[in-house]
Amino acid sequence: METVNTTPSPTAPAIRLRSLHKNFGQLAAVDGIDLTIQPGEVVALLGPNGAGKSTTIDLALGFATPTAGTAELFGGEPRAAIETGRVGAMLQGGALLPTMTVAQSVALIAAAHRHPLSVSEALERAKCTEIAKQRVSKLSGGQMQRARFAVAIVSNPDLLILDEPTAAMDVEARRTFWQSMREFTDAGRTVVFATHYLDEADAYADRIVMMAAGRVVADGTPGEVKAVVSGRRIRASFDFAWSPAIEAELYELPGVRSIDHRGDVLTLVSDDSDAALRTLLSHHQDVHDIEVTAHSMDDAFLALTASASKSVPDAIERAPRIEAEESTLIGDRS
Repeated sequence: METVNTTPSPTAPAIRLRSLHKNFGQLAAVDGIDLTIQPGEVVALLGPNGAGKSTTIDLALGFATPTAGTAELFGGEPRAAIETGRVGAMLQGGALLPTMTVAQSVALIAAAHRHPLSVSEALERAKCTEIAKQRVSKLSGGQMQRARFAVAIVSNPDLLILDEPTAAMDVEARRTFWQSMREFTDAGRTVVFATHYLDEADAYADRIVMMAAGRVVADGTPGEVKAVVSGRRIRASFDFAWSPAIEAELYELPGVRSIDHRGDVLTLVSDDSDAALRTLLSHHQDVHDIEVTAHSMDDAFLALTASASKSVPDAIERAPRIEAEESTLIGDRS
């Protein structure tokens, strides 16, 4: 493994991964990733199970040793940035002491840093004020995620790394979480989050890095990533009887690449949706309730990840981490 600087730099990228590899036996969980994330970016890390997202996060934080390549945070070794309080992390395997209250858990981490947020401010930012006096063992899944978020931000970090932060949250709790996250990122913090909720990535990320089989298969703004899937979707209701002849006719419409019909609802994908719709209406005036939409992040995700020729097993994605990872985030902040 190549050596990296030990001291973080105030002007370096928040994250820099160079030719990063991580093998488990013959299986490559991370297969040559080059990635630079600048301060102030909000980046979503997407990919199917086994894509290598969590392993990449572990490598970036120094919780795992690369087979080859280097990982730097702010131009230095990950541990140096963590020990000075510049990094906060909310990881899937993180655990809080069950006998402590939420406020006590946050205070424990705050006490280890020189310039933390106040406990009350961290609780408020994480929307945990109303559960501050509850013991960790009594928290619901969604409440536990919010408590772990408060622990992650109390050091007042410059970089926040989140692995599936809204897992176990209902729709309302997810909305509340991202509201608090927006308030946190408005101050120019760097945030990297891995998620299976593609709508979250589309709505909250400035940049999307999509992974498959341990490699980066797309890197750009949400609009740029979605643009890899050409065409638009035309969805409409129809009153005519469906038949093979009708289907053949619809395939003659300008730019049509696919057709689906369920009941009395027709869906066309066309590279020239305006011309296709005009022609459709000229031939079938009984078509109604028409919607024309661009492709979604789901479409881009399926198109980009389906091209991967191999898959890293789920067991690799869940490779063992350091159990007391919260303690690894404790250190003096200079």
